[in-house]
Amino acid sequence: MKRFEKQVVLITGAANGIGKACAQRFAEEGAFVACLDVTDELNENVASECRALGVEAIALHCDVTDKDNINQVVKTVMDKWGRIDVLVGSAGIYTGTPLVDVPEKQWQRTIDINLTGVFLTNQAVAPIMIAQKSGSVINISSMAGKTSWVASAEYSASKSGVIGLTRSVAMELAPYGATANAVCPGNTLTDMVRGVAAKVGALDGMTGEEWLAMRANDCPMKRVAEPWEIAGVVAFLASQDSRYLTGQAIEVDGGLIMS
Repeated sequence: MKRFEKQVVLITGAANGIGKACAQRFAEEGAFVACLDVTDELNENVASECRALGVEAIALHCDVTDKDNINQVVKTVMDKWGRIDVLVGSAGIYTGTPLVDVPEKQWQRTIDINLTGVFLTNQAVAPIMIAQKSGSVINISSMAGKTSWVASAEYSASKSGVIGLTRSVAMELAPYGATANAVCPGNTLTDMVRGVAAKVGALDGMTGEEWLAMRANDCPMKRVAEPWEIAGVVAFLASQDSRYLTGQAIEVDGGLIMS
């Protein structure tokens, strides 16, 4: 079933990880996909994979900390397709640095990308969804936005902020029939998480794989997530089945929060 046939989906951080999985999922379900990222070659590869599934897809360079860049990208999408039905705010970074070692510039860069970038993209798309009287915003937060771990101060702060921002966006879009929700993944097998696992694991004398195994053991399902599993929840939130669901921060964590 192609739930999103000819709907227009804009995805930040589309070149890797959860963003890439979301681009592939929406393409499989018939959507036109705008892949936004700063890593141009990888981003074009994702767009090409989407086109191979029989849909229209474009790769656009987008720095989510640059308001002018975001506005130009949104204009390009509107000029091409005339609407935006879904925004997936997936661009993000995670450094895995202990609190006492976090430079102020690193703190600010994390906030700029993970939180301000979500704000700027939501802000750019909101008037379009208001005018359409329809649309879905899905921002990728994290379980780190609800709980936290060692060496995640700036990341947790930014992801908590995404939850609060999403609730505010939901309140403003609701009168126009558009929704906004946050997805809070637990540890997910992306390149970013593997990199952090190696760095944070080393603090405790573990390899990255050993650290991931420890994290997997934290949750009742005894494993970490695959990106496609997060994309499935994102697709649900964009579908007609979730039209009365807004302002939520949905845990996709294998039961971690119960532990």
